[in-house]
Amino acid sequence: MAPEQTMARLVDFFEHLSPADLSRIGGLYAADARFKDPFNEVQGVPAIAHIFRHMFETLHEPRFVVTGQVLQGNQCFLTWDFLFRFKGFKQGETQTVRGATHIVLDPQGRVSLHRDYWDAAEELYEKLPMVGSLVRWLKRRANR
Repeated sequence: MAPEQTMARLVDFFEHLSPADLSRIGGLYAADARFKDPFNEVQGVPAIAHIFRHMFETLHEPRFVVTGQVLQGNQCFLTWDFLFRFKGFKQGETQTVRGATHIVLDPQGRVSLHRDYWDAAEELYEKLPMVGSLVRWLKRRANR
């Protein structure tokens, strides 16, 4: 499959991801694929599936909206918005985390590297009750 087709399939997968889709990760990711984000660094399809499963267990209505993509050879860079509502906190407004993903495809067209980049302090911690006020205070102090 051409890299363009693979990336279109991945974008569709991410934008329509549901708990029922987690069994399909093995068809998209290489068996020894690596995944890294601000909280996790794992290798292998079962570990990657666990991260997405945990997302569905801990957040209400999580979903990705891919806002841009650049493809060069076997590498792709996606920008996205991640929308969700917190579980365990007052059920309120939908939160948005803006980030990007670097993807490297293996010769078979499967993901061998998935690396997410986003600012956990700005995009997540500042939105948490109590923790958010502390993070905003620290940010103001650091910007003096």
